Amino acid sequence: MATTSATTMAYLALMAVLITGAAAQTPATAYTNHTVGGSAGWFFNSTTNATSSNFTAWASSQTFSLGDYLIFNTNTNQTVIQTYNETTYRSCSISDSSDNDTFEYAGGGNIFGVALTMAVPLTIEGPNYYFSDAEDGVQCQNGQAFEILVQHGLGLPPSLNQPPPPPYVEPPSPEEGSLSPPVAVAADPPSTDGPKGGANLNWLAIVLTIGWLLLLEK
Repeated sequence: MATTSATTMAYLALMAVLITGAAAQTPATAYTNHTVGGSAGWFFNSTTNATSSNFTAWASSQTFSLGDYLIFNTNTNQTVIQTYNETTYRSCSISDSSDNDTFEYAGGGNIFGVALTMAVPLTIEGPNYYFSDAEDGVQCQNGQAFEILVQHGLGLPPSLNQPPPPPYVEPPSPEEGSLSPPVAVAADPPSTDGPKGGANLNWLAIVLTIGWLLLLEK
């Protein structure tokens, strides 16, 4: 009996492991909004240099997929930096970051304490990094940062799966050699006076004709 009981327990334990593993690999069936930090939000106490939540622990409890959103409930005392560059993330600064892999979402305004809610879409599969670079990176250095691994899930929804618009190009100013449209110049109209010597030639012909007739009568 003891042997049978031990075998049964081992079988049940194995089944539990398999079921847990299968559940963990089950693909997402819907897109999810993840509220960063839970009810504590995305805040930093500059007096105690403490974050409102353990963001690393919070991130490890979530499953992230393409098309999901991170919801940052915060205020203008913090910033939200999204980067795919681990070096930028580790430095807690965007000074040497690239426009192609690092983005700043609002926050950090001149008026402190203004409530903000920012929705950040997950559009790149793989490692994604987030931090606040406020106070010259002090917030990030004290835990206002986390990293996540974005899975494929359902893939991007049509609303996020659009090519980016072409970059804006500043039109050239007139001082920079832009060509003006051609201006039509009217030609001088042809003269209608005709040759001024035409009348004199007519009178000469009449005089010669009269003279010739007089000679014939003689």
